[in-house]
Amino acid sequence: MRPFQNILYQVDRGIARVTLNRPDKRNALNAETIAELSDAIANSSHLILMSGAGADFCSGADLSGLQKMFDAGVLDHVASARALADLFLTMRRHPRPIIAAVRGRALAGGCGLATAADIILATDSAKFGYPEVNIGFVPALVMAILRRSVSEKRAFELIAGGDVISAQQALEIGMINRVFPDDAFDSEVDGYAFRLAEKSASAITLSKHLLYHIDSMAFETAIEAGVEVNAIARMTDDYKQGIEKFLKKH
Repeated sequence: MRPFQNILYQVDRGIARVTLNRPDKRNALNAETIAELSDAIANSSHLILMSGAGADFCSGADLSGLQKMFDAGVLDHVASARALADLFLTMRRHPRPIIAAVRGRALAGGCGLATAADIILATDSAKFGYPEVNIGFVPALVMAILRRSVSEKRAFELIAGGDVISAQQALEIGMINRVFPDDAFDSEVDGYAFRLAEKSASAITLSKHLLYHIDSMAFETAIEAGVEVNAIARMTDDYKQGIEKFLKKH
């Protein structure tokens, strides 16, 4: 894995801690940060805990980068969009869970980055939103993921209204998983991540792969895919060891 300039990467007790490290820019996403995130995630075999240095998780796209792209051609814009899309796909394809630990603001592309994670944990004071419409832009890359996280009408309201919502509101609409008090956030997140990291790696990998593929399947095809995964799971070492432990207790 190459040295990183815009993120921090550290493995601690089976958890890969990936930290956006541009606090002076509110961890805004530029091309280099997106490339480093993709590299770190693609080359990690651990559960990933993603967070932002400083007060905010991620404020969205780097304004200086947007200025540079102002007069770019369509192929440059496609390449830029493709890089972020590839990051989201890399996150979705990663074999282990990816947790976004959101403190402060997660806005625009930063909200998209959090939404692309498998699990979102947030502080009481965290804020989420897709304000792109306010500058005539569209949160197009995250729409497929957001639509799978909340209802169609909630998704449309978030996208068309461009409003920033609280962590509690995000929890109520199913956009995030848990909200923790600000002063206990780090310990609560660590406890959650360590408990999840202790689960069977093979079972989690098979479950994540199946869950994210059944949306594109017809019902009967999804059931058949479940049959295959069920059979494969029974052949794993984790399953055999788990059954042995269960039988010994009973």
